[in-house]
Amino acid sequence: MTSPKINVTPLIDVLLVLLIIFMVVAPLRPTAFKARIPNEPKITGEVDPNPDTLVATLEADGSLRLNKESGFGTIDDPGKLIDSLKDVFAKRVENDDISAAFADEPGRPTPDRVERTVFIRAPRSTGYGQVAKLVDAVKTAGAFPISLQIDDLQ
Repeated sequence: MTSPKINVTPLIDVLLVLLIIFMVVAPLRPTAFKARIPNEPKITGEVDPNPDTLVATLEADGSLRLNKESGFGTIDDPGKLIDSLKDVFAKRVENDDISAAFADEPGRPTPDRVERTVFIRAPRSTGYGQVAKLVDAVKTAGAFPISLQIDDLQ
């Protein structure tokens, strides 16, 4: 009985074809890649914030602020903050103040296309539970998305 033998001729043919392809393509490979790195931006003075930006701040004493205005209640009673955020969002819907992020989606209804982003700020010493209460209050007002502001923390 004879043992089976493997015919390697087709394998060698395929390898030779691949070798020829690589020999032809190799000189076309770029020899250098030139990258340009942008310079650091030169910011002179203070940058004005976007007028649509809403920042809900939880102070160390538990009081709430919206942007730079105070008197929006406390973390245990955020009713004034919720009402004022609802008013802001309602005025934006009335004025058809479309968000730049949703401007290219004309099929979306206008109330869903207004800018409702709210940033949350709190001191580092604030407990998780208090920040969670503030996030819930802002979410109750209809804010979406809700982001945590991490720069300029005390």
